[in-house]
Amino acid sequence: MSYPHSSAFIRGLKLIIWINQHRMSRAHDIDQLLAIMARLRDPENGCPWDIEQNFRTIAPHTIEEAHEVAEAIEHGDMDELRDELGDLLFQVVFHARMAEEQGAFSFADVVEAINDKMLRRHPHVFGDQEIADAEAQTVNWEKLKAEERAAKGQTDTSALAGVSRGLGALQRAVKLQKRAARVGFDWPAVEPIFDKLNEEADELKEAIANNDRANIEEEVGDLFFALTNIARKLDIDPGMALRGSNRKFEERFRAMEELAAERGQALAELDLDAQEEIYRTVKTA
Repeated sequence: MSYPHSSAFIRGLKLIIWINQHRMSRAHDIDQLLAIMARLRDPENGCPWDIEQNFRTIAPHTIEEAHEVAEAIEHGDMDELRDELGDLLFQVVFHARMAEEQGAFSFADVVEAINDKMLRRHPHVFGDQEIADAEAQTVNWEKLKAEERAAKGQTDTSALAGVSRGLGALQRAVKLQKRAARVGFDWPAVEPIFDKLNEEADELKEAIANNDRANIEEEVGDLFFALTNIARKLDIDPGMALRGSNRKFEERFRAMEELAAERGQALAELDLDAQEEIYRTVKTA
């Protein structure tokens, strides 16, 4: 029997042999994943796209995968969650591989670092310290983090120290507010924040009337910050709440398009009153 000898066939055969050589038991699947990543980044036999990437170009994909994990959780789809967690793990492996190529650290170093951190930050579990409840654990966690920053020579002793600027804006707002609340700088209840919300809305209207673009942006930000404070006081994740509203709007808008099509109309060709009528119909359906 003769076999084709095209370059594509040879590459495919080599890939099958390589996969079989690296196929391991489930206990060593992470080693297989690391081997796959190393092969993808191989300068001679790897994937051109993977070889071209660096930390900066991969970072947006890492953030995207984290969001897709959150979306899978919202859907309550465990199969989807499994797949998305795998994609997120692959991002960690990707970053670790690039660091290893630079001689900075390896995936094993990443695992060792997080193991050490979890042991260090849970003395009530792995040591003899006693913690009363989850709230006390949160306070102790932040205390340990502050000690770690000091040990690294970081001189920022503010209650806000360590709140990453890389967080999403809503998430960072909540963290800043929670840190300030720990030293007593907080609203006593949620009701007074509504007065603040109205105040910020009035200031935004004034900025719009003055056509002051810089001030408009500032006041929009203040309005968001006040809304985030309300969500925090109500123990609501503002990002999760907004994602829910996004999903609801998308479902209703798609339903509007479908209803218009059923009527032999194109939603884009209808005036606002007609669109509003379709929206009300969809909303009450």
